[in-house]
Amino acid sequence: MVEIIEIIVMIFLAAGIFFMFTGVVGLLRLPDFYTRLHATGKCDTLGEVLIIAGLLLYHLFHYPETPLVPVKLLFLIIFIFLANPTATHAIMKAAYNTGVKPWKKGDARM
Repeated sequence: MVEIIEIIVMIFLAAGIFFMFTGVVGLLRLPDFYTRLHATGKCDTLGEVLIIAGLLLYHLFHYPETPLVPVKLLFLIIFIFLANPTATHAIMKAAYNTGVKPWKKGDARM
């Protein structure tokens, strides 16, 4: 049973690292501020949640005598799901209001 849980935890961690890495690639490869922020906002949120979910599962099955830590990790997942998209939206709106122009197909890449 413990081996199966460890494999599931490794899958969660690997998927989280994959999405974080994908966000980095999007940050480096996409042409303008808005698409870069969109890529990093989506990928970082999912990557962080998957990593924390893996840690939550690991802690549940390896340290069952401390039940408060998984509850804290669950609250952290909920906070990330709420805060990251809200912050990304606020940053994009502030950039739009200050005059940062979106990239168009004919524009040269930055």
